[in-house]
Formats: sequence, C-alpha cells, structure tokens
Amino acid sequence: MPKIFTFFLLGLFTPLASQAAPPADSLLVEEAAVIKVIQQLFDGMRASDSSSVRAVFESGATLTSIFVNPKGEPQRRPGGIDAFVTSIGTPHDEVYDEKIWSYDVQIDGRMAVAWTEYTFYLGEKMSHCGVNAFTLFKGTEGWKITDINDTRTRRNCRTEPIDSKPQIDSLMNRWHRAAAVADEETFFGSMTPDAIYLGTDDTERWQRDEMRKWSTKYFERESAWAFTPHSRQVYLYKDGQMAWFEEKLQTWMGPCRGSGVVQRVGKKWKIVHYNLAVTVPNDKVKAFIELIEKP
Repeated sequence: MPKIFTFFLLGLFTPLASQAAPPADSLLVEEAAVIKVIQQLFDGMRASDSSSVRAVFESGATLTSIFVNPKGEPQRRPGGIDAFVTSIGTPHDEVYDEKIWSYDVQIDGRMAVAWTEYTFYLGEKMSHCGVNAFTLFKGTEGWKITDINDTRTRRNCRTEPIDSKPQIDSLMNRWHRAAAVADEETFFGSMTPDAIYLGTDDTERWQRDEMRKWSTKYFERESAWAFTPHSRQVYLYKDGQMAWFEEKLQTWMGPCRGSGVVQRVGKKWKIVHYNLAVTVPNDKVKAFIELIEKP
C-alpha cells in the first residue's frame, strides 16, 4: 500500500481529543466573530485599506469567481490573494462597495462556512451581484478566510434591503381570509407540502394534505372557519429565508394565539408550521383544569 495512502488511513482512525458540543451561546459568539471578519474585508475594500484586507486572509487563500460569459459558456476564474490585495491598495476613482444582504454561517469546531448574498457597486454604479461562499479557519490568531467562491451576474440584482415583514403579514392575512371565505386553493397553496398544522385538540396534528382531506367538508361551506388576526409580531432569521411569528386571534372559541414558521420559496413566503392555541386567563386555570378532568 502506498505510504501516502497508509498515512491518510491512519489519520482517519487516529483518536482525537473528545469534544463536547459547544453551548448555543458560544456558537453565537463565534458566529459574530466570523461575521466581523467578513465585514472587515468589505470595510477595508471601501476604504482602499489593503493592510486591513490582507489581515483577514490566511496565507495562501484563494479566490474563485463562477459566471457565464456573454456567449453563454460557464466560466470558473481562479485567483490568488496577492493580486486582489494589490488592486485594493492601488489608487482608483470609484469606491469598491460590496453590499451584503444576508449571512448564513455554519460552524463546526475550527471550521466555518459563510454564505452571503451581495451586490457590488463601483462608486454609485451597480456592477454585478451574486453569492459569496466563504470558508474560514480559526487558528491562534482567530478566524481567517481560507478561500472565497463567488457567483456573478447582472440580472435581477437587489439594490436595497428587502423588508419581508409586510409580505409575511400579507401572506398570513390572505391565509386567514381564505379560510373565512372557503377558498381552499389559496389556503392550502399558502403552505409548503410538508407544512404542519397543530390545532387546539391534542389529536390535531396534521401535515398539509392530511388537513386538506380532513377539512373537505368545511371548505364545502360558504366559510370553513373565520379567525380574525391582530397584534402580530414577525421575527426574521438572519439569512432572510426564514421567519417566525406570533399573533392574537378572535375566533368562535374566544381569544386564541397562533404562532408559526414561514419560509421563503423563490420570491414568495410559505407557511411551514402553524400552532393554534386557546388562551386561558390565569385566574380561570383551576376551573379549566377541573372542567377537562371531568369524565
């Protein structure tokens, strides 16, 4: 067996020091540190500060751009860090301004991968857009970028942050109205195929199509059920692709609370999970318990 291959196999089976999974707050600290490194890169680009830019890279880091040329041919253009840093420090009239719209960071030990959507400007003029895929390593000097792969296009580039909360509000309002007017297609079309709906009864846990089958008789009426939402709060995940919410509802059961998760699917938001709960005032909980415990 070749020595190199033997060494590789031995490396695979060499015992490593056991590591417990890091606590969640530790991961948040590391994630913030990774994002700070990436932000330093782009702040340095805007300031034409080549020293600040070089400091975020591991020695031997690589840059690769992936795009389609005007002839429709896929291209992969690799490059080294030295030429890139030199270009940052070379005097130029336009500011190199790369706007980052979202961060999706994954960390395992001393390796991190960050996926960022961006639009690049030369001064005030939009140049191109795409996605950066960063790989980072945490050594004795902290997190450093080991390579960047980016995609490039001039089509459908974002030019400002997207405020998704009005879109999510609209989705949820349409969804509730669809039930109120027995619009089955809109109601179930607003959910992902694997969406889960939790009702107020302990037995009511359905996937979308199970719920559709169960509720057929209700959607044959003029109104399946009428819940009026108000006081909704929406929380966006950092990658801009997921969000969760809580809302108060006026229903035939009295005041209820709904909460759930929505996901961006293409350019639309879809419901992934919804939980409906009847609210019980604290001073009536004992009477409520006595009621449900009666045979």
